[in-house]
Amino acid sequence: MRCEAVAALLPAAADGTPISDPRARQHVETCLRCQAELVQYRRLLRALRSLRAERLQPAPGLVTEVLAAVESAGERHAVRALLRGRRVAYLGGLAAATAAGAAGAIVLTTRSRRGRVRLAG
Repeated sequence: MRCEAVAALLPAAADGTPISDPRARQHVETCLRCQAELVQYRRLLRALRSLRAERLQPAPGLVTEVLAAVESAGERHAVRALLRGRRVAYLGGLAAATAAGAAGAIVLTTRSRRGRVRLAG
């Protein structure tokens, strides 16, 4: 039997379940490569089990720092949104003033032309 044929059985055997195929079991008992791979699977399984049982405690002050960073980011976003809204208001006011000035110039120009007295000449 070849290592490639046994490789699919090794993850299931990592938790101690015996390999049901006698030829595959005999191959693993005599093949150093398959034994090394089985050891790797067992180490991985142990590491995963230890992660499940391990609980990490946050560093002192970490929660406060995270909350402060979130609050700061929220304030920055609010200020930017406020400035963005005022920018639109400034541009709108500038456009309205320009339109009013142009309208005033047109009115003054038309009135001054009507008020001129043509001299006989």
